[in-house]
Amino acid sequence: MGRTVVIAEKPSVGRDIARVLKCTQRGQGCLMNDQWVVTWAVGHLVTLVEPDELDEKYKKWQFDTLPILPEDIPLKVIASSRDQYKVVKELINAADTDRLVCATDAGREGELIFRYIYAKAKCRKPFDRLWISSMTDEAIQEGFRNIQSGERYDGLYRSAQCRSQADWLVGMNASRAFTLKYDTLLSVGRVQTPTLAILVKRRREIEDFKPEEYATVTADFGDYKGTWFHEKLEPDTHIPKIDAARRIAEEIKGKPARVLSAETVRKKEPPPQLYDLTSLQRDANRLLGFTADKTLKVAQSLYETRKALTYPRTDSRYLPPDMIPRVVQTMRQLPAAYQALVPGALPDGKLPVSKRTVDQTKVTDHHAIIPTTQRVNPESFSEDEKQLYDLVARRMLAAFYPWCEYDATKVITEVPGEKQPHHFRTNGRVVIVSGWHDVPPLVNPPKAKANKKKTGEEEEVALPPLQAGDQRTVKSAAVKEDKTKPPAHMNDASLLAAMENAGKELEDEELARQMKGSGIGTPATRAAIIERLIKVGYAVRKGKTIVATDKGVQLIAIMPQEIASPEMTGRWELALDQITDGRQDADKFMESIRKFSTFLVNYARNNRANVTFPDDGRKKKFTQKFVAKGTVVDGCKCPVCKEGSVLETQRSFMCSRAAEGCKFTLWKDCLTRGGGPELSARLVQLVLSQQVVRGSTGVIMVDDRQIQFFPHGSDAASARRSLIYEKR
Repeated sequence: MGRTVVIAEKPSVGRDIARVLKCTQRGQGCLMNDQWVVTWAVGHLVTLVEPDELDEKYKKWQFDTLPILPEDIPLKVIASSRDQYKVVKELINAADTDRLVCATDAGREGELIFRYIYAKAKCRKPFDRLWISSMTDEAIQEGFRNIQSGERYDGLYRSAQCRSQADWLVGMNASRAFTLKYDTLLSVGRVQTPTLAILVKRRREIEDFKPEEYATVTADFGDYKGTWFHEKLEPDTHIPKIDAARRIAEEIKGKPARVLSAETVRKKEPPPQLYDLTSLQRDANRLLGFTADKTLKVAQSLYETRKALTYPRTDSRYLPPDMIPRVVQTMRQLPAAYQALVPGALPDGKLPVSKRTVDQTKVTDHHAIIPTTQRVNPESFSEDEKQLYDLVARRMLAAFYPWCEYDATKVITEVPGEKQPHHFRTNGRVVIVSGWHDVPPLVNPPKAKANKKKTGEEEEVALPPLQAGDQRTVKSAAVKEDKTKPPAHMNDASLLAAMENAGKELEDEELARQMKGSGIGTPATRAAIIERLIKVGYAVRKGKTIVATDKGVQLIAIMPQEIASPEMTGRWELALDQITDGRQDADKFMESIRKFSTFLVNYARNNRANVTFPDDGRKKKFTQKFVAKGTVVDGCKCPVCKEGSVLETQRSFMCSRAAEGCKFTLWKDCLTRGGGPELSARLVQLVLSQQVVRGSTGVIMVDDRQIQFFPHGSDAASARRSLIYEKR
C-alpha cells in the first residue's frame, strides 16, 4: 500500500502535523512513517516568470515591447528554495505515493502556494485539502477527520491565480511604462497605488488646510455647567468671532437661568465584537504602538509556534454555532490571570450567544481570532506575544459580557440676552450596569462611543436632579479660544481603516453596497502593502504616523484616476471573491485586466504631465550596482562624457560614470533586429576607435550621438539606428 504525502507551508507547521501523525523517521526535507510523509514549502517555492524569461526582447525596457500580454504566464522555481522544491517534487511524484494532502495555510495565498508547486511538478495525483483554524493537536486531528477533496477548493485556487496574474500584468506593464516615460524607477501596482492615493490625499488636505479661529463659552450654574450652542452653526458650539464669544460671556454673568428641558433616556452600549485581523491590527497600533506588519508577525507566531491563538489571517469577526462548546472550554482553560473575569462571560456556566458573536452566514474561510483551548503560560511568551495575547483574550471575554446600560440626560438651559436668549447644553451620563466595561482594558481604554459627540468633546458627567422650569443663576462664564485643526496624519490604524472601508466613499450606492467588505487588499495583505510603500520610497514613517513622500505625491499626480481610485481595486477584490464562489467567470476577469494593462501603457505613453521626480538616491544606488558588476573594456573611453571608461555588463555597455549622470548606453542586441550582429567587447573597441567597421552582414558606423547598421545592399533609409545615450 502506498503512502500519502502531506505538504505544509512552513517547516514548523510540518513538524506539528508530523507529530500528530506520528511521523518520527527523518528524511531529507521531510518526516515520515509507513503511512504518511510530511514535507513543506518555505513560503513560496514557485512563482511567475519575469518578462525577460518569457522572451529575450523584454530584457530591454522600451515602449515598443509594451504592453506585455501573454495568454499564459509560465511558472518558475524560486532559485533560493530550489533544493526544497526538488524534495517536494520527488516526493509527490514518487511511485509509492498514492495521494496528497494540501496542508498549506487555509486561505487564498496558501492555496496558491500548493497549486503552483503541484502544477510546476506536473503532478496528476489526487489530493485532499486540510482546512484548520488552529494549530493545536486537537484541531489538527479534527481537520484530518473532516478532510475534504481538493476539488472543492478549485474556485479558491482560480481566484488566487487570477489575483497573482492580475498583479503581474498590471504591475509589469504600468511600472515599465511610467518608468520609461519619466526616466526614473517607478513601481505601480493594482493595490499599492490606490493605497498611496489615500496617503497623498491626506497629505494634501493637511497642507491645504487653513486654520480658523473660534471660541466656546461655558456657563457655570452652580451645581452643573453648560456649553453655549446655536442650531444654525456647524459645529453648533463654535462661535466664529472671538469678540462675540466674549460679549456673550459678559452678557450672561449673574443673569438668571431657567431649565427649558431635561430628558433622560436609558441607553444600551453593546460589547465590542471579536477580532478579525484588521481590527486587531488597528487596536494593537492604537493601544500597543505595533505596526500592522508587527501585529501580523506576532499573531502568526502565537498561532504557529505557541498554539495560543486561532488562525490570524481572517476577515471575519464571527463564530459558527459549532464553536460554542469550544469557546466555553477555551474560557475555562485561560491562564489564571483571567479566571476572575470568566464568570461574567459565562453566567450560570452558559455562553450568552447573539448575532453579534455567533453567525454562520458571516463566517468566511475562517472564524474570528480567539485563544485556543490549549493551556498556555503567557510568562513564557516574548513581551510582544504576551501583550497581543492579552488583547485577544480580553476581547473574547468582553464580547460575551452583558451590554453596558446607562442613563443619558440632555439638559437645555436658557439665559436671557440683550437681543435674544442664549441656550446652553449639558450632557449627563450615569452608568446603571457597567457590563462589558468590567473587563479591564489593556492600556488607555478607548472612549466609549456614547461619549463621542458630533458637536465636540463635551464632557458627560453625573448631574443633579433637574426638570423643566428649575431656576439657577449664572455664577461665572468662561471663554475658551481655539483654532480649527487639520486632519491628523495617517497611522497604521487609520490607514488600515481607510483601506478596509474604501468602497464606502463611492457615490454609486449600489456599487458601494456590493463592495462592502471588499476594500483595498485583504486582511492578509494590507500590512505588506503598507511596508511596500515605505520600501519603494513612496511613504515614510515619522514617529507613529505614515506620510506620503514627495515622490509618492508626484506618482499619484501622473496616475490615471482608474488606478489611483479605490473603486477599481474594490471592483477587482469583489470579482475575486465572486470567482471563489463561482459567481464570476475567471476568463472574463483576466480579459478585463489585459484591457486595463493596455490602457495604462497608452496613458503613460501619451501623458503630457510636466512632472520631475525628486532624486531620492534610489536610482543612483540602482545604477551603482550595475557599475560594480561591469568589466572595463580595454582602451575604451566613454564617447559621451569623454571622462569615464566603457564597462561591459550582462546586457549592455555603459559608462563607469553612470551613477554621476552619464547616459552612455549601448545594448548588446541594439542592432540585431536590423539584421546586424550582437555587440561584443571586441566589436565595441573597433567601432569606438575607427567609427566605421565593415563585416560579413553589413557596415557599422558611429558618431557622438548614435550607432548605425547598414545591411549589405541597403540604402540609408533602411539602416538600423540606435542612440548611444539611450536612457536606462
